[in-house]
Amino acid sequence: MPTALVLGIDPRTVPGMDGDALRAGLDDELGLFATHGIEASMTLIALDETAETSVVTALKERAWDVVVIGGGIRKPEPLLTFFERVVNLVRRHAPAAAIAFNTSGGDSVEAARRWL
Repeated sequence: MPTALVLGIDPRTVPGMDGDALRAGLDDELGLFATHGIEASMTLIALDETAETSVVTALKERAWDVVVIGGGIRKPEPLLTFFERVVNLVRRHAPAAAIAFNTSGGDSVEAARRWL
């Protein structure tokens, strides 16, 4: 069974967002991977001193076939250097994994399937 890791920003740590509702949607999306025969895990990252460690820990959890980097990491211009670090961490700690990008928490399965 192919494996996918989804990396995203923890919506509960973003001021002004309904973190619980957004998290529920992300959990629903994660559940859809199984319907496509993909074993998936999701790591939601707080933008604090634990961010890089959280990414590395998730990447080392197992051999991943694809790592989906969420739009919350990739899109906001202020996070550009963090996005670059995440891409390079994937290259270093999961070198055999394809890298995919979603546009929102609702299309992570499609992003992963493009590379599986």
